[in-house]
Amino acid sequence: MKTQEDVFKFLQEIMAEMFELSPDDIVPTANLSKDLDIDSIDAVDLMVRLRELTGKRINPEDFKNARTIQDVVDTVHRITSA
Repeated sequence: MKTQEDVFKFLQEIMAEMFELSPDDIVPTANLSKDLDIDSIDAVDLMVRLRELTGKRINPEDFKNARTIQDVVDTVHRITSA
């Protein structure tokens, strides 16, 4: 995953699949809990999936302050670019 756009598209696909969300609802400004109903258990499942797909170790602390899809995109992009 080279660009933030790549990360966003990837995230949109796996979140739509995992959480049965409409890709149209998965936008950068969407709040994970308020708009998408993603709870802490869902977040852990997502981190496991991201680790499997990126091959990178993902520290839950990295996502502690993630509130929106863009926050997750920024964090995943930073991890995969390192």
